[in-house]
Amino acid sequence: MTQSKKTKSKTVAKKKTVAKKTIAKPDPVPPADGSPWRPNKKQLEAARKKRVADLVAPNLTVLFCGINPGLYSAAVGHHFAGPGNLLWPTLFASGFTPRLFTAFDANELLSMGFGITNLVSRTTASADELDHDELHAGARAVTRKVRQWQPKWVVFLGLHAYRIAFERRKSIVGLQEETIGLTKIWLLPNPSGLNAFHQPAILNQMFREFRQALPDRLPLPDQGG
Repeated sequence: MTQSKKTKSKTVAKKKTVAKKTIAKPDPVPPADGSPWRPNKKQLEAARKKRVADLVAPNLTVLFCGINPGLYSAAVGHHFAGPGNLLWPTLFASGFTPRLFTAFDANELLSMGFGITNLVSRTTASADELDHDELHAGARAVTRKVRQWQPKWVVFLGLHAYRIAFERRKSIVGLQEETIGLTKIWLLPNPSGLNAFHQPAILNQMFREFRQALPDRLPLPDQGG
């Protein structure tokens, strides 16, 4: 092969390699059957503009209240969906669910008398991005929701956020003296995988103590109205 032919062959091969590198992979598409899926980096960044709808019904036994949606949760449209989030294995280990749920099974919670909301609806990569004004406004918003839906318990998941939001700086894990109307308040740590201060065994025990404060057989929620 002549030198010119070798050079031309290398040039063609290089162009093919470049063409392969520039072909972008299509964005993942959520399955129509609602099964789990993983968003890509582009979808995660776009999720900052999204919100996650509350999972609520009248007269729930427990309304779990997170801090705010993370990028992963907003991208897939389900609460506590981020990889490494400990809520779902903790709920199973402490006796709230009959099997290990994922965030994509969350709708099944309503039939068991459980719901989910957040202090703040704005999506962020980290709860640390929220300022005190947002948390104060979130406390007022959650108070209105609790008065509207009247769960027997509201469980705030995140000590630091709760203390700031409700200006109760000395609050500790467990039953709170304050109530919202007739709704009792229980405080638990944030189960996010980013929370390095509470390992699974400790979270399981804390959630189990709250589960033991509830009836063995939980009443079904009122699905009317």
